[in-house]
Amino acid sequence: MENVKTVSQSHKIQDIVYIGLFAAFITICSWIAIPATVPFTLQTMGIFITLGLLGGKRGTLAIVVYILLGIIGIPVFSGFSSGLGAILGTSGGYIIGFLFSALFMWCMENTLGNNRFTFIISMLIGLLICYSFGTFWFMMVYTQTTGPVALSVVLGWCVIPFIIPDLIKIALSFLCVNRLKKIIKK
Repeated sequence: MENVKTVSQSHKIQDIVYIGLFAAFITICSWIAIPATVPFTLQTMGIFITLGLLGGKRGTLAIVVYILLGIIGIPVFSGFSSGLGAILGTSGGYIIGFLFSALFMWCMENTLGNNRFTFIISMLIGLLICYSFGTFWFMMVYTQTTGPVALSVVLGWCVIPFIIPDLIKIALSFLCVNRLKKIIKK
């Protein structure tokens, strides 16, 4: 009986370590900025790799830890930003959108299983969820602070320039997760 308890405690400790490591991994990805006409980070890729390797439950918890670290003032967000102001600002909806994407991906994993097809579809739909939540949030905050703005303008600022880079990040996430899962199994 004690052996079962020890194994259970060992798995809980292992889960906590993985969640912490992947919250740090997402942070590092958010700090890496790729210069382009519109610079972008590897934050989304970090989110998808985390969910792909840890699964829905632990991956979502890693994202919650990442967001909470940022809210309490640790500079984990892109541009080394942090604090409640970063969440309440125009781009904060995309950060919260990561959580909704993760919850959706976890639901997909529970419903359709943990396989390659489910992972690809859930990343694509998860990205749409993040875009939707983030764009709605951006419009709300921007309208309150600056004035009304058309949806087409916000899409031109916040979504359209990022579609191709985000699709590339999805492809790279898929390749990384598949490669790392093979290595981890050995």
